[in-house]
Amino acid sequence: MADTQAAPAQTDDSAVVQFSIDRIYVKDLSLENPGSPQSFQLAEAPQVEVGLRTRADAIAQDVFECVLTVTVTAKTGDRTIFLVEASQAGIFTIKGVPQDRLQPVIAIHCPTVLFPYVRETIADATSRAGYPPVHLAPINFEALYAQQMAQVQAQPAAAASVN
Repeated sequence: MADTQAAPAQTDDSAVVQFSIDRIYVKDLSLENPGSPQSFQLAEAPQVEVGLRTRADAIAQDVFECVLTVTVTAKTGDRTIFLVEASQAGIFTIKGVPQDRLQPVIAIHCPTVLFPYVRETIADATSRAGYPPVHLAPINFEALYAQQMAQVQAQPAAAASVN
């Protein structure tokens, strides 16, 4: 369990901002190993695909649950060797952030905190399945958020030009 509190910071509005991690936990963990035991004899390395999604819910005033879900699928051809899905969650208290600036905090900072934990969970699960651990590469959640916002802004423009 992680209990940390960030030092208060000042925003442009002179409001005190507080960001604290109240709890970090595994919300869901699934491992499928349908290729075993034959998959342990494969000579070729499988193709590994990584999927990522986040979500957040307000659970009380200034308190949010953020869930980072990572799915790792290893395949050889059309045959699945293993599939691991881990949902790492955290409860965060975020105070003093204006409503119009809250979404980036939740979409960038919370998953950034959760990522090392889900990375460890995935590596441990693949190792326990009998394979070398899968170590996920670092993820820049700020860049992903910017890309997602650019796509959202492009959609209305594209729809307007079609009409």
